[in-house]
Amino acid sequence: MGDMTSRPPHAEHLAAFETYLRSERRASPETLRAYLSDLRELQTFLREAELPLAIHELDLAHLRSYLASLASHTKPATLARKVATLRAFYRFLTRRGLCERNVAALLRLPKLVRPMPTVLGVEAAAKVLAQPDENDGREALAARDRAMLELMYGSGVRVAEVASLTLEALDLARAEVRVVGKGNKQRVLPIGPQCAAACEAYLALRPELCHPRTAVQHPQAVFLGRHGTQLGVRQIRALVKHYGQHALGSADVHPHALRHSCATHLLDAGADLRGIQELLGHASLATTQRYTHVSVDRLLEAYARAHPLARRPRS
Repeated sequence: MGDMTSRPPHAEHLAAFETYLRSERRASPETLRAYLSDLRELQTFLREAELPLAIHELDLAHLRSYLASLASHTKPATLARKVATLRAFYRFLTRRGLCERNVAALLRLPKLVRPMPTVLGVEAAAKVLAQPDENDGREALAARDRAMLELMYGSGVRVAEVASLTLEALDLARAEVRVVGKGNKQRVLPIGPQCAAACEAYLALRPELCHPRTAVQHPQAVFLGRHGTQLGVRQIRALVKHYGQHALGSADVHPHALRHSCATHLLDAGADLRGIQELLGHASLATTQRYTHVSVDRLLEAYARAHPLARRPRS
């Protein structure tokens, strides 16, 4: 073990951890990128601070020094992720016998005040969904955007799930879509009639989205750019923000707002919390339960506006 522990985590340890995340944990590209970036940042800090680089020589104070160096200019949520990275890394090393002590197990997570999800009202959501019109004179682009918005609001899919959606996963005949979520977990979601109609209209025009000279387009991706390439997460976010700005005059509309709105409106209509958890692909029911607070707040607002007892002056 001495030979392995004499090397910094940037070598064999980091490579082994990356292989573990890819093959066994099936981590998403975003998670993989964040974990590896955090560990490389730790490596840089240790080198610049002239601290021991070998895994077996690091102790809790070293890791705390690294986190303390970030505290003044890093958001608590980002710090929490870096702590999670260190915990996962050291847990992996100790289980594989690459390190004797899991010094990261004693790191404390910073206290987080999680903001409530952004939720659009039913009418506001409808305005956003109705916003796409001819995009630069091309009906295919407008049809694409209508289908995307309908899917995000109607089925509560994540933006990454929309970007990676393939033609074979979209079954309009059965009115369902198969998506691959976090942890490479698949789930099959229902598609409402309006969403199905929007998708059908878009797919009829999809062949128009291709390279202007070669007519080449991505063979599997559902949502394409104007030149036939697969639409990415950033592009989808920008489109949702664009339509939210035009429909509501707000720059706060994003794909997750449509997802949150889907869950909240289902809950308001009496849907079961467990069913919403399965729809959204939440690993924990506690994550889904955040929507109950949103619904209660909306109920109290409606009560304050409309109920006679709320408006009656006190004697």
